[in-house]
Amino acid sequence: MTTVIDGKQVAASVIDAVKAASQTLQDETGIKTGLAVVIVGNDPASHAYVSAKSRMAKECGFTSVQHTLPEETTQEELAALVQTLNADESLHGILVQLPLPKHLKSEPIIQSILPEKDVDGLHVVNAGKVATGDLDGGLVSCTPAGAMVFVRRTHGEDLSGLNAVVIGRSNLFGKPMAQLLLAANATVTIAHSRTKDLPAVCHGADILVAAVGRPQMVKADWVKPGATVIDVGINRIAAPERGEGRFRLVGDVAFAECAEVAEVITPVPGGVGPMTIAMLMANTVIAAYRKAGKKAPKF
Repeated sequence: MTTVIDGKQVAASVIDAVKAASQTLQDETGIKTGLAVVIVGNDPASHAYVSAKSRMAKECGFTSVQHTLPEETTQEELAALVQTLNADESLHGILVQLPLPKHLKSEPIIQSILPEKDVDGLHVVNAGKVATGDLDGGLVSCTPAGAMVFVRRTHGEDLSGLNAVVIGRSNLFGKPMAQLLLAANATVTIAHSRTKDLPAVCHGADILVAAVGRPQMVKADWVKPGATVIDVGINRIAAPERGEGRFRLVGDVAFAECAEVAEVITPVPGGVGPMTIAMLMANTVIAAYRKAGKKAPKF
């Protein structure tokens, strides 16, 4: 019987652990965990994400600060705000919602956030710590961190003897995911659009992680019987059965057919997606513990 991972349920358990850790820190040190979220412009999807993040921060008992800046904000104004937030001792996490409006350069802004407050895990210092295996010193990018929670709950902390294949080599997900699997002793292959005989490479995987952004690309004959399949893709495809011009969300994995072969699989939606905000909260409380000189909790 195939196990379909309920991402909402796992995310809720992470949030419960974050709430407990946040409360313990406050009880023991008087320090309240603080998260600042910055959004520029009027993108409706971004505003929905930011509202969800701010709501969740409050639910976790954090001080939640939101800065909503107008579309015409300049690079210098945004950079100045980040410097102010960097200097604010009451804030342990800073998140600048991407994408920024087209006239703004996101990379200099992301790199200007102090690495110890970069709860999105996008700063080169944090990426470098993950790449060198220093997982207790850096902050791990939220989506791969969330996917690893699923892997650990399925296979345990030590992945020795297991083959893992990550399809996708993005800096945002593919590379850090591969590094996390490697740090847990898996034998890791990073596959991508130029990989020769991709189905055969995937078929050797005990843990198959798909993050390419191509709807339902991974078919049942790509999956090793009994494998764990983690689908990170979120793609909108036409759904005429729902009415004219309607869409539905699918992953990079052809779910129905792969679920017949895999032992454990994540759905889209409702799999990795809910974990991203949960791990953002986890990173924020980890950052607060480190700032207080206390041993950070693990999630």
